[in-house]
Amino acid sequence: MLDTTAGSTEEIEAGDRFAFGDNWTSFAGLVDEERIASATESLTQSLGVTDLTGLSFLDIGCGSGLFSLAAHRLGARVRAFDFDPASVAAATELRRRFAPGAAWSVETGSVLDADYVAGLGRFDVVYSWGVLHHTGRMWDGLAAAAALVAPGGRLFVSIYNDQGFASRNWRRVKRTYNRSGKAGRMLLVTLSGLYLSRHRPLWALIRAVRPGRRTAPAPRRRGMSRRHDLVDWVGGYPFEVARPEEVFRFITGRGFVLRHLTTCGGGIGCNEYVFERVGDPAA
Repeated sequence: MLDTTAGSTEEIEAGDRFAFGDNWTSFAGLVDEERIASATESLTQSLGVTDLTGLSFLDIGCGSGLFSLAAHRLGARVRAFDFDPASVAAATELRRRFAPGAAWSVETGSVLDADYVAGLGRFDVVYSWGVLHHTGRMWDGLAAAAALVAPGGRLFVSIYNDQGFASRNWRRVKRTYNRSGKAGRMLLVTLSGLYLSRHRPLWALIRAVRPGRRTAPAPRRRGMSRRHDLVDWVGGYPFEVARPEEVFRFITGRGFVLRHLTTCGGGIGCNEYVFERVGDPAA
């Protein structure tokens, strides 16, 4: 099995990986019932269900653990893992706060570790939102995630949209962020925030990026935080992208049909997919 703890730490120190776990740890402190409700609603809308009772749910790259918690609230038996030990700690703390004793395991692991993945089994819902494009081997990660879906189960993933030249520029920004000091990172986040919010009032940007404010902002879609999402976007490296048709062909060729698709309209952000397995995973 891969030593994921050492690998994550070494890559972060070398500037080759964003410290996702640190950002998730900061976000986890904002999680409350309102954010949990938003996350739960996003699961039910995309999956087209109102209840996961009796179903198994695998959260690949669980981050803060918010969506593991949402799946638990819907009745699922949850298994979650993350490559970053800080994310594992954040999700474990969230479980302690909101679901002590729940049928919800949290562990350190990598979707790229073939031995680890082989021991996971099959799940009714495999969930990996905004994760696989940060592995450095997105297509391998997507194939591994698909192989974990049981017959009749669902694969719920989101992948960054390929914007061509713009995506290549953002990759440079992200690489620079992770190889910069604190001042350089703050500058990149501020300039990126100004660019991304150029059509919004300035006061809204200031409220979004200002650290240390005393009142928590209202949750975004899926229960997220604008400030943490901005830092994640600017720093999120490794960074890969794909066009919707590429993901569609890749997954449907593995015995799936598309059940849900939400795109970002050709712009910046993630395209969201839910596929259902209709073929035999062994085949």
